[in-house]
Amino acid sequence: MKGIYADASGGMADVFTRVSEAGDPPVTVHEHAHITADMLPGLISGHDFMLNDHTFLPTEAIAQCDGLKHIIFLGTGARSYMDIEAIEALGITVHTIRGYGDTAVAEHTIALIWAAARDIARLDRDIRAGAWSSAEGLQLTGKTLGLFGFGGIAAEVARIAVGSGMRVIAWNRTPRTYTGVEFVDVETLLAESHVLSMHLLLTEETRGRLDATHIAQMRPGAILVNTARAGLIDTAAMVAALKSGQLRHAALDVFDSEPLVQGDVLATLPNVTLTPHQGFSTPEATDTLLRMGLDIAKGLAAS
Repeated sequence: MKGIYADASGGMADVFTRVSEAGDPPVTVHEHAHITADMLPGLISGHDFMLNDHTFLPTEAIAQCDGLKHIIFLGTGARSYMDIEAIEALGITVHTIRGYGDTAVAEHTIALIWAAARDIARLDRDIRAGAWSSAEGLQLTGKTLGLFGFGGIAAEVARIAVGSGMRVIAWNRTPRTYTGVEFVDVETLLAESHVLSMHLLLTEETRGRLDATHIAQMRPGAILVNTARAGLIDTAAMVAALKSGQLRHAALDVFDSEPLVQGDVLATLPNVTLTPHQGFSTPEATDTLLRMGLDIAKGLAAS
């Protein structure tokens, strides 16, 4: 069994070299930053599996990749890059990786919460432009943090937030318990959260889960944070709420289009803090992610 890692750009080829072990199946590594659909058959054909970091995989192109049996997506958000069901109907199994960066994403989430509460990004922009602005921040100690979904990342967010003196409430599709967290219904979550942080997996069921109706039910002046997937939120409804003041601030690490299109309305709003999908990006998380991907490949080769 042999594989290919075609989009190992941005230093990921070095990570691959660092975490590879004797006994791993052979993998051809390319550092393509952008792979178009028409390039895929020529690159992927003849390989049993591919490691995929950030390349969009149209079903029609994947159908032309002779010999491909497995796609190992380096992360949880494969649905943002491919139609999993359609690809698996071709006889190709899609593997995703969870838990590799729970602490990294949680720390980024907490950083965005604090930055939004004190309007750090705007104050930084102003002072660099020569202005000496002021802003009345939101003191977070004693405030309520709501977690919309509760998996490994949300658990880490809860651990940090509880330790900082916040009240933490959460809603999850299946029953959960966690020390220091009160699990509530969606209506309570929306109405009581000073800060609402998204932690759902993106599926057809959860796409657009936070829509205009739900945003209208949120505590007026709440902060909305999303380090999960942009598709969980109705972006137009969020923008309208930011403009009206229903939302005090949005802090976002994920977007409907990545990279963010130049001139996107989100980049024009003063009460939005933006980061370029970097919540997972620490050396510890990146090494763990790629090693877990190679372990999946090793298991496939041994089966």
